[in-house]
Amino acid sequence: MDMGTMILILAGGSLATAALGLLAKGVDRKVTARLQWRVGPPLYQPVIDCVKLLGKETVMPEVARGTGFLMIPLFGLAGACLAATLLWAMNLQTRVGFVGDAIVVLYLLTIPAVTTILGAAASGSPHAAVGASREAKLLISYELPLTVALLTAVVHTGGSFQIGAIVEAQRAAGAVATSVSGLLAFGVAMLCIQAKLGLVPFDQAEAETELMAGVYTEYGGPPLAVIYLMRFMLLAALPILLITLFWGGVQVFGWAGLASVGKFAVLIVLITLIRNTNPRLRIDQSLRFFWYFVTPVALAALAAALLGRAWEVSWL
Repeated sequence: MDMGTMILILAGGSLATAALGLLAKGVDRKVTARLQWRVGPPLYQPVIDCVKLLGKETVMPEVARGTGFLMIPLFGLAGACLAATLLWAMNLQTRVGFVGDAIVVLYLLTIPAVTTILGAAASGSPHAAVGASREAKLLISYELPLTVALLTAVVHTGGSFQIGAIVEAQRAAGAVATSVSGLLAFGVAMLCIQAKLGLVPFDQAEAETELMAGVYTEYGGPPLAVIYLMRFMLLAALPILLITLFWGGVQVFGWAGLASVGKFAVLIVLITLIRNTNPRLRIDQSLRFFWYFVTPVALAALAAALLGRAWEVSWL
């Protein structure tokens, strides 16, 4: 594959994910408003917010660490773009992947959180520093159960770490989430992406009622627009990851395409409902929740998947 084709694929995947993420955020805000008996903003409000921020002046604190403070959000956006593009490509053309591409996607989806920590640390703000500390603690708490959940999907689909092979195995034998261990792993991954998105009850890093805007306190103008776009893209990419690993994969044509749209909509509404029906946890409560509850459930799901594979029991 030549460089021009790779650039076109990256641009197409990034634009598609950005558009889907902006729409998903609009749906999220609309559902939130309805739950609170409000009309809410139009679905295109996230687009207006980003455009408005792009037109504002870029202001940097005197104590901020120069170029790093402004450049770090771009690295987070780049990680989200690459991960989303790989997910699209390997769902639509299952044979274009490479060995271990599922691990690469998981790694790329970690970059936005790492850049959030680095950007907050570079701002020089005490509020952002507290938010960065919370984000780092949250990151090390949910990454382990998310990885174990991925391993459960790998075991169910024949032991391959290629996303295309995982999707093809589900299309041939049924979705991973239709088994007991797959359903448990799906629930674990759902909770982990709620934390990865920084949404209630795991929004301690931002916590506007405690830390103003936490890790984003000193950001404004175009850099904040980049951060918003990164988060909107993650709001699209992470549900696609769940559908890919546990729910049969994503398709865009025919009835299968309509089914994929329905799955995506269900996950977005579920994320919104969790966000609006739970209080924010303290950071220590979140750590205990992921380490002492979610991780053991993920390990139990992996053990059940291994037993089901060894005993040839498909529902386990």
